[in-house]
Amino acid sequence: MFSYFSGQFIHALKGTNNRVLIVVEVNGIGYDLQITSRHHRQMPAYGDSVQVFTHLVSREDGMTLFGFASIAERDLFRQLISVSGIGPQMGMALLDTLSLQELVQAIVSGNTRLLSRTPGVGGKTAERIALELKSKLSEWRETAGLLSQPGSGPVASVREDVEMTLLALGYTDTEINKALSVVGKESTLAKAGDAESWIRAAIAFLSA
Repeated sequence: MFSYFSGQFIHALKGTNNRVLIVVEVNGIGYDLQITSRHHRQMPAYGDSVQVFTHLVSREDGMTLFGFASIAERDLFRQLISVSGIGPQMGMALLDTLSLQELVQAIVSGNTRLLSRTPGVGGKTAERIALELKSKLSEWRETAGLLSQPGSGPVASVREDVEMTLLALGYTDTEINKALSVVGKESTLAKAGDAESWIRAAIAFLSA
């Protein structure tokens, strides 16, 4: 029904479970849209122009407009809520916990540990997401331009082994994510498909 809104960013209200409700004014009418906290951090100052891609969910108890930073993010959300047992709020939570590229790679490679980082997503739910969307997203991510880029960290299939090893060595999730993001900017490492190379580079960075 609504593809996107282009207007003024008027207001934002943070709720529970990282939910953020924003108001976008278009031609004198204010629209409420729920976005992720990740998207909220990218929003301009109040009063500035903004474009938000949308998806409308209509239920017996009312209608909710969900907002997204890009067409690709909205398309992925639609793929997620097509999975049995995945509602709009869980779809938004998945997009909030992982970056767009990380989420797609985790699904395609079946990295259920990474998917389970999202609150409310258990092992069985993560397995169902990967099972139902793996083949669809492996093709879709190429057309959407979501192939791995330098600095994005190791591919999901390698990332799980790297993270488990670093966690066992006593590093925190925050330290690990920062290290992988920084060392991944090295062009030679970004192309490496083995966990050992990433682990050595991450430890060297964290020990510096």
